[in-house]
Amino acid sequence: MAAREGAVQDDPVARPSRTRTVVVANQKGGVGKTTTTVNLAVALAQLGQRVLVIDLDPQGNASTALAVEHGRGTPGTYEVLVDGTPLRDVTQPVEEVPNLWLVPATIDLAGAEIELVSVVARESRLRKALDAARLIGEEDTRYDYVLVDCPPSLGLLTLNALVAGAEILIPIQAEYYALEGLGQLLETVEMVRAHLNDKLSLGAFLITMYDSRTKLASGVAREVREHFGPRVLRTMIPRSVRVSEAPSYGQSVLGYDPTSTGALAYLAAARELAVIGQRPPAPQDGGGRG
Repeated sequence: MAAREGAVQDDPVARPSRTRTVVVANQKGGVGKTTTTVNLAVALAQLGQRVLVIDLDPQGNASTALAVEHGRGTPGTYEVLVDGTPLRDVTQPVEEVPNLWLVPATIDLAGAEIELVSVVARESRLRKALDAARLIGEEDTRYDYVLVDCPPSLGLLTLNALVAGAEILIPIQAEYYALEGLGQLLETVEMVRAHLNDKLSLGAFLITMYDSRTKLASGVAREVREHFGPRVLRTMIPRSVRVSEAPSYGQSVLGYDPTSTGALAYLAAARELAVIGQRPPAPQDGGGRG
């Protein structure tokens, strides 16, 4: 097997001044959302950051990819949202990756949206849990990054993430119809900013599954950059067999094959994301673009 997944493979980046809560969302399926969450989390941990991943997808793919137990009955995000269980009581360390922790998702989470219908402030349950967490904020022992992996929908689970988050990262697949549906997502972000979380910012876009051999991929990348300008990360994640294979071994691509193009791309994207966080936030766009 390749080098130990927790080994720092580059110069560490500076810690942010306070915890950055990044929501990884796109209601379009198959864009590499969970893959991006997992690999950015591992890359940030390798760059010296303390990282918490919150799996909000009932499929539990992020939990699987990080080899964390998430069978039915395992305490996780369902208990946080429905029962009000503190985050610290359901957080598990990712054994192979120092500085990385996970709140797992079980299939029970699929029923959470129905169970929360009658709950007061149901869209704020995750924010309440984060606000109460001792490791969120400005203290030295805090998490530096909280990455929230959302389901491929704009339902109550994703809404909880947007209300709790400070910035949103949107993976966009470098294929036809890449921008389809983004208008609805951006309108949802604007609605959340206007009524529920005025601290939420449109953080970054990451182009995934990029194949430099095709004109289609380069055309999509160009179109995305024309729409969203400097918010699009310069790093693009290549289409890679290694990236696809890694989850079946309970690993990120950085652990499965740390010298692969996919692993190096995610490491570069993580560094770029960290640097972007040190800049003043960009002006907000209206929600109708895309």
